[in-house]
Amino acid sequence: MATSPNLDFPQLESALKSMILQETEKDHIDVASFTDDEPLFGPESRLELDSLDALQITVALQAQFKVRLNGDRMVRKHMMCIRDLAAFVRTEHGA
Repeated sequence: MATSPNLDFPQLESALKSMILQETEKDHIDVASFTDDEPLFGPESRLELDSLDALQITVALQAQFKVRLNGDRMVRKHMMCIRDLAAFVRTEHGA
C-alpha cells in the first residue's frame, strides 16, 4: 500500500526542497538556507533552474507526491517557489 506524502507545514516544504535539490543536482545549496518564497526559475534564482530541471522536477513530483503538472502553463503557475508548489500539492490531495 502506497503511503500519502506528509502534507503538514513545514514537512511538505522541506521534502519539496530536498527533492528539488536532489533532482537538479544542486548540492551546493544548503536546504536550510533555501526559503519558501525563493524563486526557483529566472534571473533572481540562486538555483538557476532551466526547462530540463522543470521536467525532472515534474517527473519526481508525480513519483513522490502523486501529483501531475500538465504543460508549461501549470509549471509556470505552480512552480515559481516552494510556497506555490506546496499549495498545489496540498490542493491536489484535498488538504
